[in-house]
Amino acid sequence: MKSSCEMCANYEYDEEEEYYTCAVNLDEDEMYRFLTGGCGECPYFSLNDEYAVVKHQM
Repeated sequence: MKSSCEMCANYEYDEEEEYYTCAVNLDEDEMYRFLTGGCGECPYFSLNDEYAVVKHQM
């Protein structure tokens, strides 16, 4: 199962630029693989589960 950027906690909205970006700083090789679709699953994927914090507090 491939990860989706839209579901990742690192996928943040940039209000100045008015579009979503990845908050992880990728090096040149990682950026090339990302832009060309050469990588399968992102090693930095973190599920954006807003309810995890609430579950932990209970």
